[in-house]
Amino acid sequence: MSDQLAGGQRLFIGGEWIEPGGGHYEVVNPATEGVVGLAPEASREQVHAAAGAAREAFATWSRTTPEERATVLDRAAQIMERDFAPYAELAQAESGATTGTARGMQVAVAVARFKRYAKGALEPVETGLPPQINEAGPMGKAGVVGALTVRQPVGVVTCITSYNNPWANPAGKVAPALAMGNTVLVKPAPQDPLSVYRMAAALEEAGAPPGVVNVVSGARPEVGEAAVDSRDVDMVSFTGSTSVGQRIAEVCGRDMKRQLMELGGKGAALVFEDADLDSAVAGIGTTFSFYSGQICTAPTRVIAHRAVHDDLIEKLKQYIGYMKVGDPREKGTIVGPVISAAHRDRIESYVELGRKEGARVVAGGERPASFERGFYVAPTLLADCTNDMRVVREEIFGPVVVVVPFEDEEEGIALANDSDYGLLDYVWSGDVARAFRVARRLRAGGVGVNTIGRNMEAPFGGFKKSGVGRDVGSYALHAYSELQSIVWPG
Repeated sequence: MSDQLAGGQRLFIGGEWIEPGGGHYEVVNPATEGVVGLAPEASREQVHAAAGAAREAFATWSRTTPEERATVLDRAAQIMERDFAPYAELAQAESGATTGTARGMQVAVAVARFKRYAKGALEPVETGLPPQINEAGPMGKAGVVGALTVRQPVGVVTCITSYNNPWANPAGKVAPALAMGNTVLVKPAPQDPLSVYRMAAALEEAGAPPGVVNVVSGARPEVGEAAVDSRDVDMVSFTGSTSVGQRIAEVCGRDMKRQLMELGGKGAALVFEDADLDSAVAGIGTTFSFYSGQICTAPTRVIAHRAVHDDLIEKLKQYIGYMKVGDPREKGTIVGPVISAAHRDRIESYVELGRKEGARVVAGGERPASFERGFYVAPTLLADCTNDMRVVREEIFGPVVVVVPFEDEEEGIALANDSDYGLLDYVWSGDVARAFRVARRLRAGGVGVNTIGRNMEAPFGGFKKSGVGRDVGSYALHAYSELQSIVWPG
C-alpha cells in the first residue's frame, strides 16, 4: 500500500488495486494545509464495476459459515491493532483530529467494532414462533402450522461514510454488513478517504475474498451518485447531512432499495434548576472538543432553566477558556481545526448570522489569530437566543453552542421538541424520576440522563429528519438483514 501513495492511491475493486479513471486529487491536512496524499477519482463506470464485483461475490460470501466470516473480521481487527500507530497518524493527518481522538475515538473504536461483529457473526439468525392452530377452511384442512423467522443478508450494501471519523464510521457499517453475509461497496468522504483504503487492505490481508469489499472514492458528486443508483446495489447506508440523505432516499425510492440513514442533529440539552451544573457543563463542553464540534450527537442547543441560566452561561464561558485550540499533534490541544476552509467559513458565517439575529457572543466569535495556516475556528458560545433563530434551528456542525432559557418543565419540553431534528437529546436534573419522565417525552432517538455517555449495545438512530433506521450492537446486524418467514405443517 505505501508504494501506491507515491503515485497516488488506487481504487480497490474486485480484489484488485486499480488506477482511477478520473485521475487523483489532493487530500489536505486541515491543521497544516499540506498534502497528505493523492486520492483516486473513480469514473462512473468504475463505481458500477465495483458494485458488479460485489454482486458477483455475494453469491458465495452469503453462503459462507458464520465462523468463516467471524474469522475474517477478527483477523482484520488484529491487523488494525498491529498497524495501530500509522493508522492513527494517517487519520489525524486527514481529519485534523487530536492525537487522543485519532487513537482512542477513531482507530481504537474501529478495532472494537470489528471484534464486536466477529462475535456478532455467530449470533443466532433464527427465531422460532409459537405454533398456530388453524381451523378447517378455504385455505385447507385443520391443523397446526409452525413458523420460523430467519434473518437473511440484504445483498450488496453501499456504505457512504462521514468525514468526521474515517475509521469508526466505516467500521460501524462494513463490519456488521459483512458479519451478516452482505458484500459492500464503500464510498468514503472525499476529505479523508485514505484511511478507508487501509481498512480495505486489512480486510484483504485478513482473507476477505475478492469483491466482498470494494472501495471507490472521488471529490465529484457523480461518484456517490453512481454508488447509489447502480442496479447491483440493494441497500444504502449513509452518514452525513440531512440534505444529502434526502437526495439519496429519493434515488433509493425508485428501486425500493433499503436504507439506513444517520443524518443531522441539533441535540437539546435540557438543564433544570436542580441540575449538577458542573456535570452539565462538562457534558456540553464536549461539543467544542470532540472533532472540533463536527459531531451530530453533540448537545449544541442548551435549553436552560431561568433559575440557573446565568450561572450556566458563566460556567460554560470559563470551560471554553480552559480549552486549548491548536495543532492537534501537540500535547494539551483540546480543539483542533475543522475539516476545510469552506467549512470554517460556513461556521463563521453562522456566528455572524447569530449576531444579526440578536444573539450575544459570550465567548469566541473571532477567528483565532495565532495560526498562519490551518482551518481553525474559535469555540463560540451564543446567549440571548430564541427558538426562531437560524443558529438555534439549523445544524452548524462546528464548535458553536447556543443557549435558550425556559420557565417550566412543559416549556422546556416544547422547546426541545420544536426542531426538525431528533437524534440525541440530554436531560440534567437532580430529580431522576423527573429526568426519566422528561426523557420519555422527548422526540429523539436517544436521551442521555445526566450523562453524555453511550451504551454501545443500545440502538442508535434518529427521529424526524435525523434519520431512518437503527444500528449499533445487535441492532446493526438487524439493519443489514432482511426478515424471512418460513412456515410448515406441524
